Amino acid sequence: MANPYDMAPHLREITTNQGEGVLTMNDSDHVNQGAGAPRRRFLQACAGAAALGTAPALRAAAPGGPPVTLVVSYPAGGGADLMARLLAPRLSDALGRPVAVENLPGESGQLAAARVAAAAPDGRTLLLDASSFAVNPSLFPRLPYDSDRAFTAIGVLAIFPNVLLCHPSFKAANVADLIRMAKAEPDGIAYASSGVGSAQHLAGALFEDLTQTQLRHVAYKGGGPAMADVVAGKVPLFFGNVASTREHVQAGRLRPLAVTTRRRSKALPQVPSMAEAGVPNYEVLEWNPLLAPAATPAAERERLAKALQQAMDNREVVARVQAMGGEVFPNHTDGLASGFIKAQQVQWRRVITARKIQAAS
Repeated sequence: MANPYDMAPHLREITTNQGEGVLTMNDSDHVNQGAGAPRRRFLQACAGAAALGTAPALRAAAPGGPPVTLVVSYPAGGGADLMARLLAPRLSDALGRPVAVENLPGESGQLAAARVAAAAPDGRTLLLDASSFAVNPSLFPRLPYDSDRAFTAIGVLAIFPNVLLCHPSFKAANVADLIRMAKAEPDGIAYASSGVGSAQHLAGALFEDLTQTQLRHVAYKGGGPAMADVVAGKVPLFFGNVASTREHVQAGRLRPLAVTTRRRSKALPQVPSMAEAGVPNYEVLEWNPLLAPAATPAAERERLAKALQQAMDNREVVARVQAMGGEVFPNHTDGLASGFIKAQQVQWRRVITARKIQAAS
């Protein structure tokens, strides 16, 4: 499976955005699942910029027919929602019809996925999910849909690196020091996460697996409390989103050890990649797939895929994405998105099985 980071040298940078001139339905259950105030302030600033000049484009597209609905698996204000609002007006322009955003959070994305799996395969109801799409089949034994058979990939919007962070007082100067310390610590060095099965938890589990170390997982109810305790020095380690942690890094409240990718991030160019730090096969990405019901006709899938790539190639989208620490996914490479999603499912199935991770009941 080709790595999307290596497919095209012109790949650009991202993370999340909000506030487009789009139709919005059921913006309920506004739960903060981010990593605290810095992330909220950053995303709110992006939202304000994103709102400028987009509503007229949506209205102009309105006569083109019934709307396409992006069913978002997480609450308004979360990463998937913000990507949906960045995408929607540009996708509307590309399709020539309005695009609505419908938030349907709950059950780690299962409610939204089940809704789209049962929708008519006419290209009008799409799932905009998060990287949990690849995790859920292994984490939850009884999903209300078959993720391998219920969906077809239209594409992936963007991929975002995380960063391994520590409190400034932590004694490890680099990842090699951390590995050495972890192997000498019988009780395991603690790392915080937003909960069992979360991106942070799995990042730690993969690190343990590849370095043959034993860390001590401290699960919180949300990324905000987890990162707050790391900033306070109560827990030494945290795998965080680049955008949400950059303010703490710049202020010296957190110290980065490595980005969770095979090459450096332009958002934190001074921080080594995990491969440079001595863990060559380590890669943890956050990403947002766009999926349609499996029976969607090939011609409609192709039309949607071309519209998605056109929308994500928009200069304004690229600039916003670069500001947030990720990269626009190269959907113009045929089959790369579906192969990437499958590879992610395989990776996390292996980790979840090997580490015996079970979803909290």
